[in-house]
Amino acid sequence: MALMITDECINCDVCEPECPNQAISLGPEIYQIDPNRCTECVGHFEEPQCVQVCPVACIPVDPARIESRETLWEKYRRLTAAAQEAPPPPP
Repeated sequence: MALMITDECINCDVCEPECPNQAISLGPEIYQIDPNRCTECVGHFEEPQCVQVCPVACIPVDPARIESRETLWEKYRRLTAAAQEAPPPPP
């Protein structure tokens, strides 16, 4: 299940740096979560870190993106493999 950020978001900036998959970015009005990168922190933490730090509880499961825990693990493995294959950034 990918998470989503609702319009209750106050743009407090605390969720973005907590995401280990870099799935959170500032959208046109509020922060948004890329469902292709969100693993609900599976592979990194026991609980989604963005949910843990959100002061207004505006990060529920996206009902349009219901995924099994195994699917989230597969996504984590894919993202991790892609990060290892990427060339290092220029100095």
